[in-house]
Amino acid sequence: MAFDFKLTKKDLHSKARLGKITTPHGQIATPVFMPVGTQATVKAMTPEELKDIGVEILLSNTYHLYLRPGHELIREMGGLHQFMHWDRPILTDSGGYQVFSHNELRKIKEEGVYFQSHLDGSKHFLSPEKVMEIQEALGADIIMCLDECTPYPATRDYTITSMELTHRWASRCKERLGQGARGGKGQEKQALFGIVQGGMFQDLRKQSAEEITKISFDGYAIGGLSVGEDKVLMYEMVDAAIPYLPDDKPRYLMGVGTPEDLVEGVARGVDMFDCVMPTRNARNGTLFTKQGKLGIRNAQYANDHKPVEDDCGCYTCRNYSRAYLRHLFVANEILAARLGTTHNLYYYTNLMWGMRKAIEEDRFGEFKKEFYKNRNLE
Repeated sequence: MAFDFKLTKKDLHSKARLGKITTPHGQIATPVFMPVGTQATVKAMTPEELKDIGVEILLSNTYHLYLRPGHELIREMGGLHQFMHWDRPILTDSGGYQVFSHNELRKIKEEGVYFQSHLDGSKHFLSPEKVMEIQEALGADIIMCLDECTPYPATRDYTITSMELTHRWASRCKERLGQGARGGKGQEKQALFGIVQGGMFQDLRKQSAEEITKISFDGYAIGGLSVGEDKVLMYEMVDAAIPYLPDDKPRYLMGVGTPEDLVEGVARGVDMFDCVMPTRNARNGTLFTKQGKLGIRNAQYANDHKPVEDDCGCYTCRNYSRAYLRHLFVANEILAARLGTTHNLYYYTNLMWGMRKAIEEDRFGEFKKEFYKNRNLE
């Protein structure tokens, strides 16, 4: 199965939309949230548990897998799907964000980025071509161009220089993919997404979207957001880019993932999201509910017989009380992270399912209003 995206329905009263992505490892209903499996694992979860929750696609990280255990080893082991025992779609990011987040350890040049490993200080070089080579070895269904994640805040001059470098790197990624993954054995069907940058300037977001779409990719991501800016500014940047991205290609908002962000993103026409928030928060004892976040470590839950959420169908809520979960977290038991992560990922998956159902029934506006009413955030 070659990569394909079909737009199946648009909401009558917003920009929200339904779609279906086809990949060599199965189909994905959009809009979709992708749990993050940075090191070829979604922390605390087995693949079977993720499937039971309804997860259709995972994200793994090129930077981390390149450093450890190495892309050549993963290639030898049959690719990332076989290595991590996951037979559904995988998206790998380029590693650009991770490299650029270690500001003191890297140097950006036209040819690529020189950086030191955060693990052992060893020196490395990533070019657009190298990133394509690594992702080809990993064998993900959807792979990303190398981009520079423009820091925040940044001057307009720096943002322009950074954006233009991202565009040149995108062209090199596409050229290398044609020579490698799409022409190589077993990797003919990898889809490549381009990334829109432009910092916090609306006109640059528009310009970047127009330039990236000229290169022509299988899908388009909006990058460089949720990097410290406020929510109003972030949504303005999404609004600035979306109208210039083609209707017939999936749109991916990278690294953005509070429940509110997902609802607002879908309302603006975004199809794909990823974030470590549900898994990281779970390990820290913060659980998501329709009413907002619940800090399960709080003493008020010590004798609470109720589940995390009364009408939740996840394994955790069907079997365990808040009191038991609080006990596990206070005692630092491994099961605490497992049960918390199960609940949070179920919440996120169910949230996306609810939005898809609302779009299908032309009531997304009602869904959004009810979402905020439940959270006392009207």
